[in-house]
Amino acid sequence: MNKRIMSIIQELSKPNRKITIFDLSKQFQVSERTVRNDLNVINDTLREYHMNELVLEKGGQVVRGNEFETLLDRLSQKDYYAYKLSKEERIKIAAVLLVSSSEYITLSAIADHLFVSRATVISDLDEIKTLVKRGNMEVISHPNKGLRVEGKESDKRLFLLRETDTRSNDQSHNLITNHVAVQSGDRIIIQKIVYEQEHVHESFLTDDSFQKIIFYLGIMISRNKQGEYLEKRKKKNNSKILMAQDILKYVAQYCQIQIVEDEIQFFSEILIMARYMSQKSSEKNAIKIQLITRQFIEQISDELETNLNCDYDFFENLSNHLESVFSSSPQSYPSNSVIDEVIENNPKVVNAVERKLDIIRQYAGREITEQEVGYIAVHICAAIERKKNKEIAFHVIVACHAGIGTSQLLLERLKKHFNFQIIDIISSHEAKNLEADRADFIISTVPLKGCKLDYVIVSPLLSDEDYIRVGNKIDTLRNSRNLPSRIEAKEITAKGVIDVISPVITDMVPEKAPELMKELKKAVRTYFRQPIEAEAEIFIPYLHHLLPSTHIQLDVECSDWKDAVRKSAENLLRLGYIEERYIDAMITNIMENGPYIVLSPGFAVPHEGLEQGSVKVGMNLIRLKNPVNFGDEELDPVEFVCCLSAIDHKTHLKAFFNLVNMLKNESFKQQLHTCTSPEDAAAIIEKYEYEIA
Repeated sequence: MNKRIMSIIQELSKPNRKITIFDLSKQFQVSERTVRNDLNVINDTLREYHMNELVLEKGGQVVRGNEFETLLDRLSQKDYYAYKLSKEERIKIAAVLLVSSSEYITLSAIADHLFVSRATVISDLDEIKTLVKRGNMEVISHPNKGLRVEGKESDKRLFLLRETDTRSNDQSHNLITNHVAVQSGDRIIIQKIVYEQEHVHESFLTDDSFQKIIFYLGIMISRNKQGEYLEKRKKKNNSKILMAQDILKYVAQYCQIQIVEDEIQFFSEILIMARYMSQKSSEKNAIKIQLITRQFIEQISDELETNLNCDYDFFENLSNHLESVFSSSPQSYPSNSVIDEVIENNPKVVNAVERKLDIIRQYAGREITEQEVGYIAVHICAAIERKKNKEIAFHVIVACHAGIGTSQLLLERLKKHFNFQIIDIISSHEAKNLEADRADFIISTVPLKGCKLDYVIVSPLLSDEDYIRVGNKIDTLRNSRNLPSRIEAKEITAKGVIDVISPVITDMVPEKAPELMKELKKAVRTYFRQPIEAEAEIFIPYLHHLLPSTHIQLDVECSDWKDAVRKSAENLLRLGYIEERYIDAMITNIMENGPYIVLSPGFAVPHEGLEQGSVKVGMNLIRLKNPVNFGDEELDPVEFVCCLSAIDHKTHLKAFFNLVNMLKNESFKQQLHTCTSPEDAAAIIEKYEYEIA
């Protein structure tokens, strides 16, 4: 039973109110047919409890008995989809609602949150007060306003943090976090800030502590936006005060809140209580693996005559997978029917992988097994499916068994890579009530008993194997039925609008195109309520953010490739991005592993591992007065050397991805070759990056 159906039951339980199907359709923004299906589910439940069923009169009026308040109480005690709440869970959630509220809250409002009757909340009230009192706070009642909690702000925050177990995935936890947590956009920014500052301060949180810190910052933002601030605290120096200060400085800047010294002091105490670990050694070769992955994708694209270079997910997923391939010995993978099916049905892709294995084999230092080839082929086939099926607008229903949050995660991933028209999101047990013509097919996380529609089973995270399953289902349906492609039914998105506008602006006013597109992107994303992308650039920078004019030098004289590497890094060393040892490590890396850092004819990106002296993410580009050889017969001589300093797997990844794609454009390289100043070079980089972004 999904959240919408529970909300409809809540509406129907309100006495003396005339309700029609049209009213419910308008209120919940679904079709009248969907409402009728929801009412059928409610009638199934009423029959189970031997209660009077709903009756639909002419005009769509819903006639019901007087038993809906009793129904709510019974449903709260039964495992119905997302709302199984024990008495202990009800008490905990009610206490959290009271503590997190800056205003009075009524018993009826608490009952609505818990989907129980007001009488149930009254019977729980003494135990709710007892739980709150354990947190050094007190529940105060007002006859006309309701209830509120009095106590120190620090005690309130610790209570909220303590009563929410970040490792739990039960529905009481979900209800609490949905009420207390910040918007998803702010959460993404918070995660990036903390991740960045972990590396800056070399204090790496365990997974559990990382989630606790993220959740606390969410509580802090939510409380501050309600006007609730910490009481005065005694200043104490501790080992985490600087880390707390840096994290909160950026949180204040990007989440639009005010931070005072008391907040920094209290947060440093939270950080002191967290658990930490040493940096994972697996990150040392991350950039090297990404470079190898990039070259492999280029070769596969040429071999298959299909451009897969622009699929960022393909690049990220395959580079992550190749970390296991580059281990000292072959990995043992579990039996997987999808892998076997890919190898059998896609011999062209498998053969292409085998023909282009040299670059992977050379770096791994061993033969690549047939099973490993199959997994690489899966990633390639998934990228091909994403590319192909963006033009197919099938009508799809999403069915999920694990709660609203899981279905939303699956929905976002589907919308990102397919042009599906998602016409409804249902719980899995509702599928049996759907008519055969309701949609083209269903994407479900579990098998669907008694369902009249075709369906395909995927995981909520939508892995590469799942993309292939969905693609195969589409091919099967397309071949077995005369289904329209419905290309005209594309969803209007911010990216779609930007893609249409961009070539027009570039053609009409090429000299002002980068500046105009920058402002248009901001305006379009704001209109579509997608500001996160622009804000996230601060933490996942684009290439032009890392290569301003101050990070570019032209016509530098170098005696050989070692001298070129050193001079490309001098500016980063002077500005504190790297340590001296990083330069020697880069040279040693090239001597040991060869000139794989030469990405394109005439263009090299020297770098080293993450524990070799990199301090901050950054780049510095030099153009050589006289090109030098790095030892790659096909790509020498090298005119441009761009030193990369990376601090983790991801922060530099978007900039690097864009650079590689821009290097495919000969006009871009020619303009860099002929420009006369660092300012001109920076403008060229920004212009071409906005054309592909």
